[in-house]
Amino acid sequence: MPRFFHSDAFRAPQWIAAALLLVYLLQCVWLIRVQTLQAALPDSDQSLRIYQGLEQWKSGVIAGTPESLRSEAATGLPSAGRSGHLRVRDGYDQDRSPLYYLIAAAPLLVRHGAWLPESLQRFLTAIPYLFFGVMLGASLWYVARRLSGNAGGYIALVLYCFSPAMIVNATGIQSAGEMGAVWGAFGTVFAAIAVAHTLYAPREVVLWNWRRILLLGLSFALATGNQFSLGVLALLILPLILWVAPVRPLAALGVWMVAVAVAVVLLFAAYCFEAALFWQGIRHARWFDFEPAAFEMPASYRSIMQTISVSSPPLMIALPVALIAYLGWKRTRYFGNTVPLLVAVLLLISAMGTPDFPGQGFHLTLLVFLFVFVSGVFADLLETQQGVPVTAGLCGLLGASAIWNLWQLVRLTTSR
Repeated sequence: MPRFFHSDAFRAPQWIAAALLLVYLLQCVWLIRVQTLQAALPDSDQSLRIYQGLEQWKSGVIAGTPESLRSEAATGLPSAGRSGHLRVRDGYDQDRSPLYYLIAAAPLLVRHGAWLPESLQRFLTAIPYLFFGVMLGASLWYVARRLSGNAGGYIALVLYCFSPAMIVNATGIQSAGEMGAVWGAFGTVFAAIAVAHTLYAPREVVLWNWRRILLLGLSFALATGNQFSLGVLALLILPLILWVAPVRPLAALGVWMVAVAVAVVLLFAAYCFEAALFWQGIRHARWFDFEPAAFEMPASYRSIMQTISVSSPPLMIALPVALIAYLGWKRTRYFGNTVPLLVAVLLLISAMGTPDFPGQGFHLTLLVFLFVFVSGVFADLLETQQGVPVTAGLCGLLGASAIWNLWQLVRLTTSR
């Protein structure tokens, strides 16, 4: 990120990316404004996670534990056991750590009594998710550009900035607040790749790469702390590091162990270093609630198709084209395209195999990696002799998607 904001490095591509991210942010703010004007109340789960997060910030009652998950009579909020996005066992949130609640409540720490107007309070509650949304978009552009050049970066960022799912979930008002988990998961994979590339250097790996290793651990903690089942990434990044840097397997194992240890310490801190509660929270977590029978149900496949079509309509056309090109053209089958596709397949299997998970973490993370894959393949297609018709088709598809998305936001305002 320092390179991104450095004056010498902030040139035309960075300005274009910043403009697209500004459009994305304005769409999110506009949606928050529309929901406020329509008097759309935050869902009960958001109210509950903010309440518990504030309790922990102010009184030290650990969120997502029996002491905080009280009854409706005690809190005036819907019972955690009946809440749509909470699965509780023995009084412990099975899907998310206290970090999830602390992030949701952090902006309201500046509130003094009831002096803030309701519209500003709603904007405050959305600040963490707006931040995660903008940073995820910037990270996506940076990674796609490094892998596929400027064209790849622009394609990925346009897909992201006009994705209805990414806009809705960044508002945080009528969503489960998954953007932190998605940014953490994305960062975990590509921070692992960045660390692995440095293992070819002759210097002492742990001391030399401590910043990247810390970033990897922080990303993994953010992903897992917001959705325990994303802990499956720990099983992914070790073989990924070994794949990138097979010459130093012991160093790769050391990097992985240190990063996981950093993530564990950060999660422990979210439990206020209460060892007993931390152990019970980890023990009650649903790390991976996989149901193989879901793959035999046609509804699972229809659900995935519907999720993609609603979350990013242009993917319904761009993804099949990219898959055909990838399978039929050897030039596209390189590391930069293969890794996001493999991760997307893993997330697809996870999303289909956990139909009862109440959040959208797997689906949103799947979308982001599909954006990287599609942008990489189309960046390759743009360099062929058919580059002109590909450019025309791609501009038409992305332009139509952007116009449709903006029109939908305008319709929300006029339908009040």
